[in-house]
Amino acid sequence: MEIGITGTGSYIPSIITKNEDFLGHTFLENDGSSFPQDNAVIIEKFKSITGIAERRYAPSNLKTSDLGFLAAQKAIEDSGINPEELDYIIFAHNFGDLTPGKIQGDTLPSLATRVKHLLRIKNPKCVAYDMIFGCPGWIESAIQATAFIKSGMAKKCLVIGGETLSRVVDKHDRDSMIFSDGAGAAIFEANPKSGQVLGHASLTYANEEAYYLYFDKSNQEEACANTRYIKMNGRKIYEFACTHVPQAMKDCLDKSGVGIDEVKKIFIHQANEKMDEAIVKRFYRLYQQEVPENVMPMSIHKLGNSSVATVPTLFDLVIKGEMPEHQLKKGDVVIFASVGAGMNINAMVYKY
Repeated sequence: MEIGITGTGSYIPSIITKNEDFLGHTFLENDGSSFPQDNAVIIEKFKSITGIAERRYAPSNLKTSDLGFLAAQKAIEDSGINPEELDYIIFAHNFGDLTPGKIQGDTLPSLATRVKHLLRIKNPKCVAYDMIFGCPGWIESAIQATAFIKSGMAKKCLVIGGETLSRVVDKHDRDSMIFSDGAGAAIFEANPKSGQVLGHASLTYANEEAYYLYFDKSNQEEACANTRYIKMNGRKIYEFACTHVPQAMKDCLDKSGVGIDEVKKIFIHQANEKMDEAIVKRFYRLYQQEVPENVMPMSIHKLGNSSVATVPTLFDLVIKGEMPEHQLKKGDVVIFASVGAGMNINAMVYKY
């Protein structure tokens, strides 16, 4: 059975926040102490490591489910399907709907249910549920959609990844500059004209790695005593990703039966430019090869890290011609790969 992507869509928020917009922030160490460098130095070092020059934030009237709905609309239109024929709507996120100025995430009802409501789908057999799997959530949802279709439980699935991370960042933490908002979506169905999922793999490391990403107090605890924010051990994540993700990608590719020379593009989670480059370099080193030129599209420079939204958004931008330096033609093989909270890793090999 050839299971492929018949339509894609993305929503990229309109609010652009550039690095220089952080010059007036009060960045503090985890213990609340001040940095010895001024913000200009902190921001320049940040850009040299992450590659991020600007990021996108959602307007206050739109929540994560709204972003997902807008991306889903485009994917449905792109595929040409009747939304009433959808068997599953799977929405990958991590924090639910977030209202600016409020301290609670809202996941009741599920974001997938909210999208179904906004799409005005009447069919009760269209099952809607959420996926909480860290940044690899969209790929994991795509893997589940593929399994549903392969088993005969479904024919058409809508897979969404969306997040408004700008609403869970600590403005006193320099890592807050990494995160952004956005949503991406795709329709998966059994259709020989659409492409083909060739293989996939998923892993969870939950020993000492489990809390490399976590929720904790602000670096300026007195000012934000009752609120918790997304926190991470960046160095540990970098080391973990570079150690484990390349092998996971290789295992997935080898299982798919595709040779490394057939891979045209790698759509990797947009977490950190230096980290992504290191992962891909080590992946090719496992095959005793150098990284081919132009194999890794990157959107992090302008869009930042929108967690579950980065991979589907990046894929949509490429196939819609928004990144002309990266083009795909029918039959090209690509790899989707991600790493994130959990710590979770996954990959999917896809023939376009």
